[in-house]
Amino acid sequence: MIYPLLWLFSSSFKPEDLIFSSPGLVPTQWTLGNYGEGWNALDYPFTRFFLSSLVVCFGAVVGNIFSCSLAAYAFARLRFKYKPFWFVLMLGGILLPAHVLIVPQYILFKELGWIGTFLPLVAPKLFATDTFFIFLMIQFIRGIPTELDDAARIDGCSHFSFYWRIILPLALPALVTTAIFTYIWTWNDFFSQLIYLSDEATFTIPVALSQFVDSTGNSAYGQLFAMSVLSLLPIFGFFLIFQRLLIQGVNTTGLKG
Repeated sequence: MIYPLLWLFSSSFKPEDLIFSSPGLVPTQWTLGNYGEGWNALDYPFTRFFLSSLVVCFGAVVGNIFSCSLAAYAFARLRFKYKPFWFVLMLGGILLPAHVLIVPQYILFKELGWIGTFLPLVAPKLFATDTFFIFLMIQFIRGIPTELDDAARIDGCSHFSFYWRIILPLALPALVTTAIFTYIWTWNDFFSQLIYLSDEATFTIPVALSQFVDSTGNSAYGQLFAMSVLSLLPIFGFFLIFQRLLIQGVNTTGLKG
């Protein structure tokens, strides 16, 4: 499993003509030129693409945390008409492939004038469109004792106040799990970003990396591998920082209260 990553890292330090002619893990010749050349190989420096990815990831993470937690709180704690029906309909979203919706979504965003901006990648997250995270948080919130609801009502808490002051702090492991998976999936997402981002100035990391592969045979694999290594560092660091909360969230959301 780790071998492709080691080969990628090793190849990023090889001269272009030795990447495939000398496929071993230890380079026979070393060079740092791939990193410097790759950083400025496109029309814009890679700093812009990193910033674009960070903006999209930040918007997606914040949107998913608040919208999905609100929807999960409603299903886990509130009583409303046709609740079982809406719950089953919500779960049906897990079974629906995202690629089935790409054409009607593209038409909708085009009518709104959002094509070429980050809005199609961020705005849907504000409306709890990721069913998986809603279901994950529902399981966690159901494990929180219902006696807290009664105590909050006695103290005069509204539904939103109870959600904000009690549910969110107690559901921190589930929120962190949602944030990590949203961050990783958004950072690595190529298909949606390729569809909606048409201007190189707004390209994110995955779309920018694809520009190194030329169908005419002039692909710069050394630069591609070097930038790929750098693109893995934010994901690796993010996971290391929140690893404990991630494992705790995955474990506790699978338990019944």
